[in-house]
Amino acid sequence: MATATSFTPLHDRILVRRVEAEQKTASGLYIPDSAKEKPQEGEVISVGKGKSNDEGKVFPLDVKAGDRVLFGKYSGTEIKLDGEEFLIMREEEVLGILSK
Repeated sequence: MATATSFTPLHDRILVRRVEAEQKTASGLYIPDSAKEKPQEGEVISVGKGKSNDEGKVFPLDVKAGDRVLFGKYSGTEIKLDGEEFLIMREEEVLGILSK
C-alpha cells in the first residue's frame, strides 16, 4: 500500500481503488464470479494538482483523497501498483461523489 499512497497523478487525474460489490442480491442469492461486473464505485487514493488553462492558472480538483466516487463502466486506465489493481482517470470521468 505504501506505493499507492506515494503515487501522485499529474494534472487533473486521480488514482482510484475499486470497491467490491455485494456478493449476493437483495433476495439473498449469491452471485458467482463469472456473472459479476466490475464495480463502478471506488475510493480516491490520490489526486493531481488540478487542471491548468492557457495562462497557466491551476484550478484545483473537486474530489479529494478518501472520497467515494461513482464512475462510468469504461472509465479510466487499469494499472497495477505493488500487485494491487487501481484505475487512473481524469476528474471529468467521475459521475459523482457519494456521501455517507
